[in-house]
Amino acid sequence: MQHPRAGPMLICFSALAVAVLASSPASLGFEQARTDESPAYVVEVTDVSAKVGEPAVLHATLRIRQGYRVLHAYNNRVIELSSFDDGVAFERRVVRGTIQEGGLDFAIGVRATKPGRHPINGYFRVGYIHGPDEFAMVSLRLIANVNGTE
Repeated sequence: MQHPRAGPMLICFSALAVAVLASSPASLGFEQARTDESPAYVVEVTDVSAKVGEPAVLHATLRIRQGYRVLHAYNNRVIELSSFDDGVAFERRVVRGTIQEGGLDFAIGVRATKPGRHPINGYFRVGYIHGPDEFAMVSLRLIANVNGTE
């Protein structure tokens, strides 16, 4: 026989457990967000300045370290692009990387929507090969600024 209040209590307990797991540093989402260093790549990003309303390109480069290779077959890309203060509009939310000598280049189309310095962020989702049989896909943080001028 089930207690008549067991259903609502179970739902409440489940919601609490989900909230605790979501805010826990050990949660999967948080660990992915913290994965911002890679043995294979060095992140190089230069801030960009652009007149408000005019298109510009922010270049982000991942230089491959000695002994590693770019995983060509992987969909190397920048994802989850966002502006901290809505001062930047993005041409696309997902930007594919192009393989260059020594790494990957990402040309991110941006447009400042208001004057000032606007922090942006996103994640590189890239793959690499190390040695004859090791390959991995990693997330690396993209942090930069778009400076809107008048």
